[in-house]
Parts: sequence; structure tokens; C-alpha cells
Amino acid sequence: MYRILRKRHLNDLITWMEIEAPLAAGSTKAGQFAILRLDEFGERFPLTICGYDRAERTITIVFQHAGKSTKMLSLMEEGDYISDVVGPLGNPSKLDGLKCVALVGGGVGCADTYPIALELHESGAEVDMYAGFRNKDIVILEDEMRAVSTNLYITTDDGSYAEKGFITDKLKVVLESGRKYDRIITIGPAIMMKYVAETTKPFGIKTVAALNSIMVDGTGMCGGCRVTVGGEIKFTCVNGPEFDAHLVDWDELLLRTGFYRDKEEEEAENICRLKGGVRSCH
Repeated sequence: MYRILRKRHLNDLITWMEIEAPLAAGSTKAGQFAILRLDEFGERFPLTICGYDRAERTITIVFQHAGKSTKMLSLMEEGDYISDVVGPLGNPSKLDGLKCVALVGGGVGCADTYPIALELHESGAEVDMYAGFRNKDIVILEDEMRAVSTNLYITTDDGSYAEKGFITDKLKVVLESGRKYDRIITIGPAIMMKYVAETTKPFGIKTVAALNSIMVDGTGMCGGCRVTVGGEIKFTCVNGPEFDAHLVDWDELLLRTGFYRDKEEEEAENICRLKGGVRSCH
């Protein structure tokens, strides 16, 4: 059992949690993820490890209340226990030797870019962070991102905060100004990552996309996270989660991610409350 030590809602849709998980905390590196199961009745679901404290033996997760399990997790409180936390899983981000990197995040994906930015910042690299949100109400972790970045660019689709527009538009403007990067790493909605790849390709900058959001089982057994990269079938959970964004078949990926949307929405409407480790439905 894994105890929730600290919890705070970053906004109405996104929650931050620190969980006691000694084994995961002891070996996690930036870019890896964990599989959680809330109780013996629950499904397994993957979440990026957004931070860790080896001394305190904790990991941090930041998640959007998108499906049934994440909405149930958001109802849990400090002192409650999660049945299973398995990790770290996946391959760490390959950051050795990088001197100037752009991290492009969308929504909750901005939290997933944070541990990468922190590791790069601590190594002395220049880090430009690009954070895109729909509106002011869902902007998260601005102070944390600013603390580990050389430049922080924030955009909102509706212009209610910072600069109006899509984050890919801002990225293009900066690239056209002559800013050079060793690598660009993007995490967020698949459609955003597709446009990041299309934006960076003409500049010849190696671009990596983290496809965490399409994983299901997290161990390579279910095949639900398969993706075509450079004409070859890969499994995100064991071969990734990061891939060359210029080689990903984005159209195929976007088509597949919509297959179960109706079922997911139906399940999300039937949320069971968790109290004292026992699940009771109303």
C-alpha cells in the first residue's frame, strides 16, 4: 500500500500528489512513468512521474481528471492509501551532452516536462520552456517552470493570459528569430505534438515526442500503445515513451486514440467514491 502524503488541486481539472513509494523514488529518472491501481477492483493506468525525492522516498504525480480512474484518484485525500504503484517504467529521457533544449508542453503535459527541465537545468544547460493552455484558468506550475528555465513562453488559446495563440505559433516565431536548439522535446495532446513536429522539421532540429498518453497496460502485454515509427511498429511502454517525432505516424495515432472515446466518457460518468480504502458506489 502506498500512502498519499500531500495533495493540492492546481485547478478544477488537475491535481498534484506526493506519494510514499520507496522503490520507485530510489531509481526514477526524468521521462519515466509508473502504473497505479487504486484498489483490488481498479484498473491499471499509467502516469508520468513528475518528480521524486530520494531522501523522503516519495514520487510526485500530476494528473488531469480525464477518465474514471483519475477522477476517482482526485477524490482521495492525504493519508489515504493506493493499492499499487509500480515503477519506474519506460526508458529515461536521453539528455547527456545537451546544452540548449526546448521543452514544449500542452496542458497537463507541462507538468511532465518539468522533471526533464530540472535535470537539464541542474546540468547547466539552457532550457527554454514553451507552455500552452486553453485559457487562464488552467495555467499550472508557472513559478516552478520559471525557476528551471532560461526563457519561459506561455500562451493561451483565447488570450486570457500571457500571449494569445497556440504554443506552436510561438515556437515557430522563436525558431525563425534564429534561436538554435540541440533538441526539442514535446509532451501533451497528440494533435499538439504532431504540429510541433511539423513546425520543427523544416529547421532540421531533432524533435522527440513523449507518447505517455496512449499507454494502457504499461508492460507491453496488451498492445494498446502500439505506434508506427519510421515504418516500424513500436510499443510506447517498452520501446518509449519517447520517439523521434518526425518519424511518428501521427495520423494513424490520432485515429486510434479516438476508438474508445465514447466508452471512456461513459465510464467517467459512473464515478465511485473512495473512503477509508473501501469503495462504495452511489
